Amino acid sequence: MSLLEQYEQQYASLIAEITAHIGRLQQQSNNSERHDLCSKIDGSMAEAQELLEQMGLEVRELNPGQRSSFNGKLQVAQAELKRLQAEYRMSKDKQKAQANAFTTLDLGDSYEDVSISTDQRQRLLDNSERIERTGNRLTEGYRVAVETEQLGAQVLNDLHHQRETLQGARARLRETNAELGRASRTLNTMMLRALREKVVLYGVGVCFVVAVGVSLYLTFAPSSTTSVTS
Repeated sequence: MSLLEQYEQQYASLIAEITAHIGRLQQQSNNSERHDLCSKIDGSMAEAQELLEQMGLEVRELNPGQRSSFNGKLQVAQAELKRLQAEYRMSKDKQKAQANAFTTLDLGDSYEDVSISTDQRQRLLDNSERIERTGNRLTEGYRVAVETEQLGAQVLNDLHHQRETLQGARARLRETNAELGRASRTLNTMMLRALREKVVLYGVGVCFVVAVGVSLYLTFAPSSTTSVTS
């Protein structure tokens, strides 16, 4: 298991622990217990933030193909941590608001204070829901961005392979043209050589005919001269 995968497992465990503590904090009314839970959440938040920084350093050392995938995961993890931080702040604010409402509760205006606390609680719940929906939209946006980046990388990779194929075909075409040029020159050389051989052969034939003619002339010419003299 790589160091980055170990960081991912530790981060997932911290996120699960923080989520559980925040859920308990929202239901806890004891001040001492709430203080302990807040201390644990603060420590886990700091540790999670440090893990994200370590993961970011490790991602920078990866090759480009792996880096794009892990960058998407890292962005989603950062968005999740920010969402939990916002939920944690709202939980603490809600607890403070409720505590302030109870401390200022009076017999004469108890109904008004309770209604204010209820309105605040409803507003906080609405804000929490909006933040959660925003976090979900961000997560979905990051997922789409990662998929788009991966698709773009795949298209670039395909274009690179096609370019290499075209360059190879062009190189083979140049080699074929060179081979055809050499074959054409060889054929021209052979034709010239055959033409020279024909010329030489015709010349030898002509010389042979002339030699035979001269020989016959020299053979019969003296006999004719002797007959005439007699």
